[in-house]
Amino acid sequence: MPADLVLLHGFTQTGRSWQPVRDALAGRYRAAAPDLPGHGDFAERRPASFAACDAYVRALAGGPCTLAGYSMGGRIALHAALSLGGLVTRLILIGASPGIADPVELAARRAADDALAVRIEAIGTEAFVREWRAQALFAGVPRGIADRADADRLRNTAAGLAAALRGLGTGVMPPLWDRLGTLEAPVDLVVGERDEKFRSVAERMASMLPDVRLHVVAGAGHAVQLEAPDAIVELVAG
Repeated sequence: MPADLVLLHGFTQTGRSWQPVRDALAGRYRAAAPDLPGHGDFAERRPASFAACDAYVRALAGGPCTLAGYSMGGRIALHAALSLGGLVTRLILIGASPGIADPVELAARRAADDALAVRIEAIGTEAFVREWRAQALFAGVPRGIADRADADRLRNTAAGLAAALRGLGTGVMPPLWDRLGTLEAPVDLVVGERDEKFRSVAERMASMLPDVRLHVVAGAGHAVQLEAPDAIVELVAG
């Protein structure tokens, strides 16, 4: 069945991370929350590239849809909205970025992503999940939420996560800053109050998008859809 709401998860997550949002919106939307390339059930069965994800979104939606994405999923959603034109009638980006415009910084990030992919393959999923959770980016996430997020992350394979970094990481993403002004769909930018880095990115994006609303979720960090799913439900349904 075609979906009129497509939800894209972040790096290390799977489509299951959206379950509280999907449950709350049941009956109002036909929602799809797929595992993205390199993750979950499709860890090694789908090519990890932005072009492949564009085609995946088109197939899932089947027609005009609201497209929402968190972090990596937000970058994929933005790329798809620019590539698929009128298919995306509303775009919701949570803790997302249009990429890195500076060529030197972009090359450095690609090298860092490649190095991290090698490390994931070397230490395995469980050890990497512990390291990933310990980042300052996720400081302040309540213990129960963090534990559920880790259980979801452990559905992934080291090979799949490494492939996702190499194919969908920020280091290989074409920077989209100069295309933001061409985006016709209305955009909701969502960031957590404690997520200073992505608040700054969102504020800059908001100054360049023609139809945009910026939402700062009180008390939340980077993973708003995990920490405050009710805020996302209210936004989508509003």
